[in-house]
Amino acid sequence: MAEFDKQDIQNKIVDIVAKKVSVDKDAVLKSKSFEELGADSLDMVEIVMKLEEQFEIEINDEDAEKLTSLDQVVEYIYNLRNK
Repeated sequence: MAEFDKQDIQNKIVDIVAKKVSVDKDAVLKSKSFEELGADSLDMVEIVMKLEEQFEIEINDEDAEKLTSLDQVVEYIYNLRNK
């Protein structure tokens, strides 16, 4: 598994979310939540699937429901990848 630092993880997440909800990358960085960006539950499922693929991880449904902001996702993936 390739190693990612938090900045790498954040950059990849921002790319994924910005493309999925059709917003500028700066909007993702400034938002407090994905919902604020207009992401609905279907968008979130697709974002989680893309994150799993990108980072070669598995995010269980219970955890996925709690991941509502960029910072939370960065920390979650960083911790999973660096166990």
